[in-house]
Amino acid sequence: MKELYLVRHCEAEGQEPEADLTKRGHLQAERLAAFFEKIDLHMLISSPFVRAVETAMPIAKLKKLIVKEDERLSERVLSSGDLPDWMDRLKASFADPELKMTGGESASEAAKRGWEVIEEEAGISGTTVLVTHGNLLALILKNINPETGFDEWRALSNPDVYKLCYENNSWAFSRVWTEKAAAE
Repeated sequence: MKELYLVRHCEAEGQEPEADLTKRGHLQAERLAAFFEKIDLHMLISSPFVRAVETAMPIAKLKKLIVKEDERLSERVLSSGDLPDWMDRLKASFADPELKMTGGESASEAAKRGWEVIEEEAGISGTTVLVTHGNLLALILKNINPETGFDEWRALSNPDVYKLCYENNSWAFSRVWTEKAAAE
């Protein structure tokens, strides 16, 4: 059985690629590393966005791993322009994965690139942690369970952790991060 952990980054100061984690986000990243302390990890791959890399670094330090950055784990660009109704557009894109705003990426396109990373890691032995962003994480989960949608995206926390298991030619996932897990 292959296991992967899909992680949404910790609390950040903004949405731009250069946005750092907040002070609280850095504390969350330390708790996240503690969460992985007893889990044998072989690979740590992150979106190149600063908030994702900063989320991954305490895990890397604890596990003595290098953070490999992969553009395919970057946040989905909904549009190149300002969308005052972005939440409605995002919701619509879960219902219609081919919906594409000006200068943006469809849900289908984003899910495809994210899923490529999952498939590559499925063929490698050992447990991998992938640090990404909320929208892409939800789209990857939707690839496993089509019932996953906008409401599940809204329910994600910063950080959040899902365990993906591949067995008998089938993927399954479960949420393994809770505030209780964070406090332990």
